[in-house]
Amino acid sequence: MNKSYNEKKTTIVFRDYKCKQALYQLKHKGLPYSFDLNIYRGCYHNCQYCYARKSHQYLNSKEFESEIFVKKNICEVLEKELKKGKTGGKFINIGGVCDSYQPAEEKYVLMPDILRILIKYRQPVIISTKSDLILRDIELINRLAHHAWVNIAVTITSDNKCISSKVEPGASNPEDRWKVLKAFKKTKVSTGFHFFPILPFLSDDEKTMESMVKKASEVKADYMLSGILYLSGEIKEKYFHFIAREFPKYYAEYVKLYPHGRANLEYKSRIHYFLGKMRKKYGVNAQYSKIIPAL
Repeated sequence: MNKSYNEKKTTIVFRDYKCKQALYQLKHKGLPYSFDLNIYRGCYHNCQYCYARKSHQYLNSKEFESEIFVKKNICEVLEKELKKGKTGGKFINIGGVCDSYQPAEEKYVLMPDILRILIKYRQPVIISTKSDLILRDIELINRLAHHAWVNIAVTITSDNKCISSKVEPGASNPEDRWKVLKAFKKTKVSTGFHFFPILPFLSDDEKTMESMVKKASEVKADYMLSGILYLSGEIKEKYFHFIAREFPKYYAEYVKLYPHGRANLEYKSRIHYFLGKMRKKYGVNAQYSKIIPAL
């Protein structure tokens, strides 16, 4: 396993999964991309707040982080779809549900062939990740960026290694994710820093938030997006169990802040107001619409 990952001892079971389609067209409006591409189902990162866990249910699996379904035929299916012009040149988001550079990719090495297909069809993409394994493919990604628009979006939820190792135990350490953004600035791709979800009481103090914006400026990210933790249904239950176990002193505060799925308006307004000030102070763009090309 890549040594940069937070320490996590979990046995992974890999399942072959024959996909019928590679690209899923999205119905949501307001997104910069029109299609999702996920080469794995399930994710070893085991993010405690992950909304994608419910997507595992149709596979009759409850082990989202330890039972990984591998779409070994996805390159063949993707090529057929792109050859038929399925995307119409619209953006594909890679890794929007399950990270394509999670440790499973070290074993199966599917992304290089995916990238070669994208280069062949000059397909614009956004690649979202929490893994520095993406640096293995930096040359291929840069080659794609010479034929089509490419954005690398790196999520860093907390800059504190101790917190990160508990909240996202299978993801790369925060400092290694910053290195990803820094490395890609030497290529033709555009880069985005995703500071979400902002975790109440864990990553929402002013010192931490200012530090995150400052580092986004230092790595010269083309944009920064932020969003506050949203909790609902089974995800809320799991996350609350996690807080009770790992950060019990905050449990009562979480219960007050989250009577429903969203934090209260006063809290959200305060966080976004402060981040807005910090982005202005450090000259960090908050809108990807300023850098994304019109298609």
